Amino acid sequence: MKYIFVTGGVVSSLGKGILTSSLGAILRARGYRVTAIKIDPYVNVDAGTMRPYEHGEVFVTGDGAETDLDIGHYERFLDVDLARGNNLTTGQVYLSVIQKERRGEYLSQTVQVIPHITDEIKERIRRVAKEQEAEIAVVEVGGTVGDIESLPFLEAIRQFQFDEADGDVMYIHLTLVPYLPTSEEFKTKPTQHSVSALRGLGIQADAVVLRSDKLVPEDVRKKVALFTNVRPSEVFTSPTVEFLYEVPLVLEEQGIGRVVEKKLGLEPIQPNLAFWQNAVRKLKHPSEEVTVAFVGKYVKMPDAYLSILEGFRHAGIANDARVNVKWVNAEEVTDLEKAAEALRGVDGVLVGPGFGIRGIEGKILCARYARENRIPYFGICLGLQVAVIEFARNVLGLEGANSTEFDPYTPHPVIDLMPEQLEVEGLGGTMRLGNWPMRIHPETILHRLYGKDLAYERHRHRYEVNPAYVQKLIESGLTVSAVTPGMHGRGEGLVEAIELPDHPFFIGLQAHPELSSRPMRVSPPFHGFIAAALERKRQTKDLAQRLLPDAPQRA
Repeated sequence: MKYIFVTGGVVSSLGKGILTSSLGAILRARGYRVTAIKIDPYVNVDAGTMRPYEHGEVFVTGDGAETDLDIGHYERFLDVDLARGNNLTTGQVYLSVIQKERRGEYLSQTVQVIPHITDEIKERIRRVAKEQEAEIAVVEVGGTVGDIESLPFLEAIRQFQFDEADGDVMYIHLTLVPYLPTSEEFKTKPTQHSVSALRGLGIQADAVVLRSDKLVPEDVRKKVALFTNVRPSEVFTSPTVEFLYEVPLVLEEQGIGRVVEKKLGLEPIQPNLAFWQNAVRKLKHPSEEVTVAFVGKYVKMPDAYLSILEGFRHAGIANDARVNVKWVNAEEVTDLEKAAEALRGVDGVLVGPGFGIRGIEGKILCARYARENRIPYFGICLGLQVAVIEFARNVLGLEGANSTEFDPYTPHPVIDLMPEQLEVEGLGGTMRLGNWPMRIHPETILHRLYGKDLAYERHRHRYEVNPAYVQKLIESGLTVSAVTPGMHGRGEGLVEAIELPDHPFFIGLQAHPELSSRPMRVSPPFHGFIAAALERKRQTKDLAQRLLPDAPQRA
């Protein structure tokens, strides 16, 4: 087993997750089996209860773990399914050690950070790499060198160089090199201090990656090499790029793959990066362009919906189109007139996931406007639920229809908790998490998109379409296009997807298909949604040309 440890310095949010993902992609392009592990120094056991505005989206793995959003980057760049163990937190480590101590596994010992906490960290990293049969594990240490909470993890990865054979461990340090326009120069002093602090903890970086808005010139890289005890050929730049999928190409072009091969004693291999080159070309020079509305309540924090935005990019690559996103704050949509204003000029409408009552009525109004005006509609999780609520109110005629999440006393709880969920205690305990089967009915749009009768998608939700109302909804024209067979002993299937048969594209999924979408394997519903939006734009353009043949047409 080979290990690459990625640390960060100077400031947080430099892009360690993208660097880790890019290293994984570069090694995957050489044919190696790679896994990636994220270490988060916070005391939370997982990311499930964190605010999206503070932490970004919660990424759910197939086995139901609520993890850091970087796990999503790893899956998309490496094209692998990761698991609960790939996100390691301080809370998990200390909880495990305390439980072992209570069970008597450390009898007669004084339980300490060294060796008990560090041994737990090392054991978890090794176990994940072994279980996933990886040849190389790329491990990202969250936070910044100098943070108190990161010290046990940095000590643990320091010990790897003595526990493992020579040539099996590599350290890469990502650091900021700011550019000062006033003096027109790059400043390397923060990097020098950061690498020095890392050495003070017993870790000598084998390569340094400089984060900057543009490529750092050779003379600056030589200066960094001089002060950080690495060769100039081991100093790389990670500049700001238009698309994240360019980063593996930029780093490989600078030779980082060869340095990794040399340090880890790997056979020199010419990587096959053709997919990434083609994907970047399509992203930069697409044949078409489309605009979709994203209706949500965290619109000021795009990272709260990161996987959905990446799903748009994947669908754009597959359809050779640029997908522009128009953010719509659901709280500001208070009537149909405002919905029409917010959705003016868009070619598709996506209502995203979320919890809580804030912005719900605005989402319902946008779903209604899309249904009545035949605009392609895609509802994810809560987006399915608001579509059902809207249909029940305005087509089925059930006045006051709602979810019991938002109105516990609604006369028509078309969305509700299942009876077996009511007695479960603990946050997250009532949620459906991870992969669940969808049995897809034939002769539906969803079946055409997936091309099969059974598919698995990841879930993160608590409320369901109430089975008591399903038949009434079907009789009024709503199609239940997929169900999940049983839940906690229930015999009947729970609604997994709905669609409208007389609409160009109106689909809602209870699952989160964005979580399994990859650049090289786009999620079928995302592919279909963007294709439908493109078709609407073409039809709108053709109609305009027929009505006003001499009017100039916008590309």
